[in-house]
Amino acid sequence: MLQFEFQSFFITAERPQMGLIVTVICGLANMILDALFMAVFSWGLVGAAAATAVSQMLGGFIPVLYFCRTDAGVLWLTKTEVDGKALLKACTNGSSELMSNISMSIVSILYNFQLMQYAGENGIAAYGVLMYVNMIFLAIFIGYSTGVAPVVGYHYGAENHSELKGLLKKSYVVTGIFAVAMFVLAELLAGLLSGIFVGYDRELLEMTERAFMIYSVSFLFSGIAIYGSSFFTALNDGLTSALISFLRSLLFQVAAVIILPLIFGIDGIWFSVVAAELVAAVMTVLFIAAKKKKYHY
Repeated sequence: MLQFEFQSFFITAERPQMGLIVTVICGLANMILDALFMAVFSWGLVGAAAATAVSQMLGGFIPVLYFCRTDAGVLWLTKTEVDGKALLKACTNGSSELMSNISMSIVSILYNFQLMQYAGENGIAAYGVLMYVNMIFLAIFIGYSTGVAPVVGYHYGAENHSELKGLLKKSYVVTGIFAVAMFVLAELLAGLLSGIFVGYDRELLEMTERAFMIYSVSFLFSGIAIYGSSFFTALNDGLTSALISFLRSLLFQVAAVIILPLIFGIDGIWFSVVAAELVAAVMTVLFIAAKKKKYHY
């Protein structure tokens, strides 16, 4: 919790590079300790859990130590009072992120259920590969959206309408460029990435490669909804942000993964993500257009 929370504070304190440094330290610590605890000490799964715990502790404590310094920059830790109203508003404004995580869990269960019916264990394995690779690609959109959110919030609070408008246009361009680049990259590397995970089984490899080439089309649309949800959170419009997250990550995906396999078989399961992201992108654009006068962007 501390590691995640302090990422936003680093950005607000004009020290985004510190957030990156802490993340890299945690990642390297996790990998090194995994090798040490599992390969050298032979602690097995307990060693893997311990490595993760230690890396997360580093991610929580290093920022605390940094912000304890009064010369840290524009922000530092000091005695304060509990502002219940502000905390409640923060919780409601962050409801979209809550919805996204709950939805991902529910949708994953449903996907596994459908895949067991249509493809058995190989389908589950292929889906697992897609999820690993998917998070790597979507991290680009999530990272940009999280990084730019404090800037959006600042300009909105300062009533810099021209800056807010320009930032939205630039974000459209950045998101579009990354979307096309990731789609092309995913299509080119589908075979290679699939082979890294399931190269030991020819049938499973072919299924995973085909699934990945279909699934990667969703990268063309997913960035719009991800950025849109973060954009409205930054504007303190938690309801709209949560609605976008709910439609994108739960309603549209559940409907698609139930209906499309009835028409296209197992391919319908991979197409369901594409369909859900496309509809979510259209809805996000409509929300942004509808709220334009209210927020002056």
